[in-house]
Amino acid sequence: MKVTFLGGAGTVTGSKTLIESNGVRVLVDCGQFQGIKPLRELNWEPLPILPSTIDFVLLTHGHLDHCGWLPRLVNQGFKGKIYCTSPTKDITKLILLDSAKIQEEDANRANEGKYSKHEIAEPLYNIDDAESVFPYFRIIKENETISLDAEISAVFTNAGHILGACSITLVLEGKTLVFSGDIGRDDDVLMYAPTKPKKADYIFLESTYGNRIHPEEDVKSLLEAYINNTYSKGGTVIIPSFAVERAQTIMYLLWQLKEEDRIPNIPYIIDTPMGISVLDVFENNKKWHKLSDEDCVAMCKMFFMNSDYQETINMIYDKQPKVVIAASGMITGGRVLSYLERYISLIETTIIIVGYQAEGTRGRKLLDGATDIKIRGKYYDVKANIVEIEGLSAHADQQGLLNWLSELHSKPAKVFLVHGENQPADELRIKIKERFDFNCSIPLMGQEFEL
Repeated sequence: MKVTFLGGAGTVTGSKTLIESNGVRVLVDCGQFQGIKPLRELNWEPLPILPSTIDFVLLTHGHLDHCGWLPRLVNQGFKGKIYCTSPTKDITKLILLDSAKIQEEDANRANEGKYSKHEIAEPLYNIDDAESVFPYFRIIKENETISLDAEISAVFTNAGHILGACSITLVLEGKTLVFSGDIGRDDDVLMYAPTKPKKADYIFLESTYGNRIHPEEDVKSLLEAYINNTYSKGGTVIIPSFAVERAQTIMYLLWQLKEEDRIPNIPYIIDTPMGISVLDVFENNKKWHKLSDEDCVAMCKMFFMNSDYQETINMIYDKQPKVVIAASGMITGGRVLSYLERYISLIETTIIIVGYQAEGTRGRKLLDGATDIKIRGKYYDVKANIVEIEGLSAHADQQGLLNWLSELHSKPAKVFLVHGENQPADELRIKIKERFDFNCSIPLMGQEFEL
């Protein structure tokens, strides 16, 4: 049995882990690389193996960095089955269609504006490519064992990260392999706490926040203060947000603040068509989250939900103070760019960063104090107030990751630390060694291990 790390090694994007056993190939996640250019360029490279030789893809959840390379995989010959939970299937469809649309639009803009370095800018994949993935989906229920092969079985258990997110246990050749996926928080506003593994010979553990402890923040009070301070200056609050789970969590918290009469009566806008569509996924998958029907209806009434891009233009040029939640969460694309083109150079603007920002993304650059930022081929001075609320992260922090390992009945042969940049992964390795004395390895991109 052999494992090869094709992505998500030394980085928080592009998750792809290949397991080979007795002629069967299983790919856990098939994510798109984001962030710095050398990583993004990997999206255009073929896999080191033929996609047609992969028998199964198992998706932990529907975020782009875990599912966003599926159209390329199918386009290059994959004909197997893609197993995931029902919410993950619905979210992945939305994510892929949205990603394809954004890439097509970005390519068209680059060609029209002639700011691409290529003679003709092309999207990584288009909407037809995204739709070609859908026939390969197969639904697996939480905690239900399925047989992939005569000697290979899989079980999906709740990971608490976003709607439908799961850890995956593979049993093959008498060994138990556990893939954490992205681990959520025990005290998340909307998601249930992740299920901890009891048995594993090999663990593949995410390390996104392997070197950080989330601060004990009063998230509602911070939102209240930032909104009221910005309103007093006549400014606009822009919250770049992941459309899945994060946007809905922020909506819920803002609704609570409004109900408590703690924030002003100004327009509150959801400007992410995908984020609006995800509300339907919440409605159709009630057992996966804590939000009641009554709260969902009341919450939604507070917001202007914008799907039409002409309305986006109208909102951008409306001078009255407002709060805008717009995708994407790392400011790598989407409608939030249109708002930032207008507002990032205004001192009365506040931009609230509410999630992990991968290396090289605009979000990371803003947090690191960039004085100007490039959007669609043009540089803009950063004069807006850039703030961060870490308490809204959907990832477990170092303590949460350690706690996730705490119920194992016996010591695994090895823990592979993946889906993290090198320093967080190494600091988590040290903590795991100190607390559990587990043997940890931090794989490099493309590295192979015999299990």
